[in-house]
Amino acid sequence: MTSLDARLDALRGPARPEPHNARTLAALTTNPGCARRALLDAAGVNKDDLAVHLGEARPLAKSSLALTRGVLFEQQVKADGCAELLRLLRDVLDLPLPEVSHTDLSAVGSKSGSMNLRHARTRALLAQAANDKPDVRTLLDHPVLRLSVGQHRVYLEPDVIAFQIDGVFHIIEIKSFAIIDGQADGAKVAGATTQAAAYILALRELFTEEGIPPDRVSDSIILVTPHNFSRRATAAVVDARKQLKSLQRQLTRLERIDVLVDQLSSGTTFDLARDINGIPTRDRHQLQAALHTARARYAPRCRNHCDLAYFCRSEAREAGLVDVLGTSVRDDLGSIDIIGTALDLADGTRDPTPDQVDLASALRHAQTIYTRLEGAA
Repeated sequence: MTSLDARLDALRGPARPEPHNARTLAALTTNPGCARRALLDAAGVNKDDLAVHLGEARPLAKSSLALTRGVLFEQQVKADGCAELLRLLRDVLDLPLPEVSHTDLSAVGSKSGSMNLRHARTRALLAQAANDKPDVRTLLDHPVLRLSVGQHRVYLEPDVIAFQIDGVFHIIEIKSFAIIDGQADGAKVAGATTQAAAYILALRELFTEEGIPPDRVSDSIILVTPHNFSRRATAAVVDARKQLKSLQRQLTRLERIDVLVDQLSSGTTFDLARDINGIPTRDRHQLQAALHTARARYAPRCRNHCDLAYFCRSEAREAGLVDVLGTSVRDDLGSIDIIGTALDLADGTRDPTPDQVDLASALRHAQTIYTRLEGAA
């Protein structure tokens, strides 16, 4: 374990780290300036648990029915050694899979332990499959990969990795949203493809380290969903090249995690201090203070990606930050961070700095137009 890993473990406390997924990566890449989000995800902190303990609304909470439906559908597809999945690969996608070896890695390691063991086993099996004869077919169920995010390695858990045809590995993503008459929700498909793109990048990282050509990982994913209104599964090949390029570009923009950790106050932790019954005992004011030490950059779209969005929104409102007005307004205002500053420049009660002269003129012009329209109304 590196010193950085030890510091991140201290931030999280004894709880099991939460792995990255499509939602966490989407949040990091769409708002790369949020140090708070980057730190919480790097440490594997469960942000939904934080929101619950702080008494905040949970924008990403799913209904128990939706969660159950997703679990049951994945279990159905993977039952009996992934028999249903193999049917799809053979029949629906017309892939020649005469013999397939199925390996379930969920039993490797323990839920309370590190994911290093499952990752090591995944790595060994993938290296063996890649270096074996080309016609070997294998399905890896519940594998663990690692991806470099902000100069820190994070764990990812794909649904399935398939070594299928002509020596090429494919990522298989199983989702419970339906494809009806050949059509699916575009946003949901894009989210699933972004998630799978992260797995593709992680698998290519592993192959590069093992001296295996990274182009042996397909640019396309296999998306498995319910067909129409039934529970019967269907599959489709989805091109992920667009999401791969976007994700690669945005991951390079992330700040280094070690730099962000160094900026925290000594002794900072986001541990909920659960008792023997699993009930959090951490003082809420202490937890709020700990979160305030990590710089946030709230934007209204955070409500689509982050469990702590409402906590950060309240913080931004109390500070009068222009962030609450949206990214377009924030970008237009340039170096002005406080709403009150913009209002003072607009009504002329504040003298602009040299770099605010043009912006102040524009704000006064907008204020004049608003006053005229208000008077006419």
